[in-house]
Amino acid sequence: MTTSDSTQRTADPTGTDSQSPPEQARADETSTEVSDARTPLLTVDGVSRSFGDLRVLDDVSFVVERSSVVALAGPNGSGKSTLLRIVAGLTENGGTVTLAASGPRRVGYLPQSPAFRPGFTVDETLSFYAALLPGDPSVEAALERVGLSAARDRRVEDLSGGMRRLLGLAQASLGDPALLLLDEPTSDLDPRMTAHVFAVVDELAAAGASVVLATHDPRGVDRSDVAMLLADGRIVARGPPAEFRDGDHDALAGLFEAAPGGAVTEAGVAPMVGAAARQAEGDEVGGDGR
Repeated sequence: MTTSDSTQRTADPTGTDSQSPPEQARADETSTEVSDARTPLLTVDGVSRSFGDLRVLDDVSFVVERSSVVALAGPNGSGKSTLLRIVAGLTENGGTVTLAASGPRRVGYLPQSPAFRPGFTVDETLSFYAALLPGDPSVEAALERVGLSAARDRRVEDLSGGMRRLLGLAQASLGDPALLLLDEPTSDLDPRMTAHVFAVVDELAAAGASVVLATHDPRGVDRSDVAMLLADGRIVARGPPAEFRDGDHDALAGLFEAAPGGAVTEAGVAPMVGAAARQAEGDEVGGDGR
């Protein structure tokens, strides 16, 4: 059913996933404009998904308010990636997803392992995706946002793991989307690059984007407005980060143990971001950023 102020999608949970590229361009087709700013930006209602006999998501419902950051936490295999793909319109589901967004760009999506065309430079990669989007989004602004301006002429296969993740974040943020879906954006990154990625996410949220951040990193949970725990295909806990930490669900065990490489404090963010920027210029910073 489609209303005059939003797009709703309802589908068979056993439907076949569409794999037609590019995923990001398809993710932008999930909404139309709304006029009521009081309406939640995203409403997910009764979403389920099965792969054969395996029930991955079971009657998942939540809302994302405008200009908010929602952390979707949970162990590997809990269904976080599948849920983000459903919200992006890349995977069919049972249930309803309603996205109420305005402007030429609705959704930006960063998969857990972004793939880029070999042989393209950073600049060519972003220019390719920008050409698929309405409104002539600025490649230069996206490069500056993530700190890759100095690496714009490097080929994507020559980038470190951390820099590839930044390129994916730049791609997802092209055109200032209303909703950003980020799937484990700091997975396997070292503390310096993790701090840089989180700083970019903070900047995007401060500029007015709503962010859904799939993560099993407690630092991602702590910087959210609302945290949700996905386990066994259901959201089993939700609330502000401070309350979320006090939950007693079994799936929370170990989630808030010390993050690899030590905690990232506010005082430590600035020098780490500077180090990541120097890496983009070719200096050695903590290996390859993984």
